[in-house]
Formats: sequence, C-alpha cells, structure tokens
Amino acid sequence: MKAKDIMKTAVVSIRDDSTVEQAIDLMLENHISALPVLDSGNRLVGLISEGDLIRRLRDGGAERRSWWLEMFSGEGDARDYVKTRSHRVSDVMTRDLVTVDEGTPLSEIARTLETRRIKRVPVLRDDNMVGIVSRADLVRALAQSTAGKLPSPAPEDEPLRRSVEAAIAEVPGASVNLINLIVENGNVAIWGIADSDFVENAIRVAAENVDGVRSVEVHMGRLPAWAYGI
Repeated sequence: MKAKDIMKTAVVSIRDDSTVEQAIDLMLENHISALPVLDSGNRLVGLISEGDLIRRLRDGGAERRSWWLEMFSGEGDARDYVKTRSHRVSDVMTRDLVTVDEGTPLSEIARTLETRRIKRVPVLRDDNMVGIVSRADLVRALAQSTAGKLPSPAPEDEPLRRSVEAAIAEVPGASVNLINLIVENGNVAIWGIADSDFVENAIRVAAENVDGVRSVEVHMGRLPAWAYGI
C-alpha cells in the first residue's frame, strides 16, 4: 500500500495571512489538531498544530528575563518571542515540513513518522498537497491486515476509492475531514466519526450504492462536543 491508498483527501487548511485565533477556531470547529498552511498560490508553506499552540501557553507565562541577558542570548530567543506572541499564522507555523508523495510506501511513511517524531505528514503530487497521512491512518491500515500483511489494492481500486469519497461527501451531516477509508478489490472499510446512527447508516448506504463496491464495513465512533484532536 502507498500513501494514496490511505491518505485523507478532505483536508482542512488555512491561509498564511490568517490569524492564530482563526486557526484555533478552525481546529475546534472541525475537531482536528493541525492545519496545513497554504499561500496565495495554494502552495503548502507550513503547518500549525496544537503543539505550536500549547507552546504558546507554556512559554507565554514564563518569567521575562532581564533586558541585558536577552541582549546576549542571540536571535534564537527573538524567534521564540515571535512564535509565542505573534497573532499571525505565518509567524507561528512550522516551516521545516516533512512531506511525502502519493506513491510513498506505508513502511517508509511509518519510519518517517517515527524517526522525526511527528504525528502526520502531508502528501504531495507535483508540489501540490493532495492529502495527509497520520499515525491513526497507518493503524487503521494495519487493522485490515491479514496474517501481518497489508492489503494490496488492485489498480481499479484507486478510482473506486475516489468515487466512494465523493459519495460520502454528499451525505448530509457527514464530516468528511473526520472520515477515511480503504478499498481492496472492491471491498470498502470506512473509519471515522459520525454525529449519530442515522449519519453512520447514511454513510454506509452511500458507499454501497457506488458501482463496483462489493462490500462495506463501517467503523464509526462518536465524538463529544467538547473533544477535538482527531
């Protein structure tokens, strides 16, 4: 399996000229813990995550050192000052991004997440972001494994996956950014969050009605209104 077989394609992003407050509202509204940051040309330029925001809370209340010590501390502390006090996403976001392309094998993605100690990685196609793969996506792929072997999608599974994603996007009340799926030989496995049993059943029906789908397994949880970070 490759990145394109498990990546989330419904990715919520934010512009680099937005405010940190707008980023927080967007994360809470969509129950996510990170936002890819795009420039005016829709190019990926950074990532702002809950880690960046937690750091602001942690460092914002720190006791301020005397001015003459700061004079000798170098530009590193000046960068920290900007990241913890600016209201601009472009100042707070992480710019040193790790990315993969859609043909990257899952084993390589897993090693990248582990060695770089990150939770997610944007997926690019010709320098344009087309999805994102998280640790949770890898775990879900492993859950579909048989005898320790990852599923092997057939060539026709990729367009079928796109068709199922499009069908689910039409379901009233479905939060597509909280839903992911894997297709193997026409068999669809769907994970994610649904607001109710009615929405979960509608997602199942939408997938079953796509031509070429042989079977559908749905594994949907419920998300409390106060929770986020998926």
